[in-house]
Amino acid sequence: MTSRAPRESLAQILGGRRGAIDASIPPAAFVLGWLIAGQSIAWGAGVAIGVAVLLGGFRVARGDKARAVVVSLAAVIAAALIALHTGRAEDFFLIQLLSNVASALLWAASIVVRWPLLGVVVGLVIGQKTRWRRDPALLRAYSRASWVWVFLQYTLRVVVYGSLWWSGQVVALGIARTVLSWPLVAVTVAVSGWVLYRTLPPEHPGLRVVEEYEDPSDPAPGGLPRT
Repeated sequence: MTSRAPRESLAQILGGRRGAIDASIPPAAFVLGWLIAGQSIAWGAGVAIGVAVLLGGFRVARGDKARAVVVSLAAVIAAALIALHTGRAEDFFLIQLLSNVASALLWAASIVVRWPLLGVVVGLVIGQKTRWRRDPALLRAYSRASWVWVFLQYTLRVVVYGSLWWSGQVVALGIARTVLSWPLVAVTVAVSGWVLYRTLPPEHPGLRVVEEYEDPSDPAPGGLPRT
């Protein structure tokens, strides 16, 4: 009798710690430059962009994709320009706030239309593409686990960032931007992975294997329960 190999954790499949950490460095640099220069938005913006350029150059030298580096740098520059234009240091974090609002809505909508984004992301990472949708157990598990991302990551960020931005708490925004980057992503991945595997039947082989079968708990065509 052969024993089945242990399932991979969601964290092993997704990874991504470095990107989340890198994304929190320029905002921290903005706050630091803003404070040191006597709450000068121009200095804060300059420090943030300078740090982003150095970080991007280091990543390109290490072999990272130039496109990802350019996108990250463009986001920092856009955030700096917004803060310079409005004259409000807290507006440096406005793009981050709005992007999390959009992400929460997009992830929730993906679940409603039965294309949960966690399944889309994992399917692309492991080379499965969209075949996981043929497996009712995987579709249900990805849907439930995706709600964790909606509420634990994106909605939580919107509430925290939104309240701090509204009250103009620049330093607190910088701290929250750091705490709610990789640490929150790690917690979200762990919790959603637990929900994902708890939802899958014990006999299911895991995320890399698609089993096409009829799930009795899923409605049959026409919306009637299966018998």
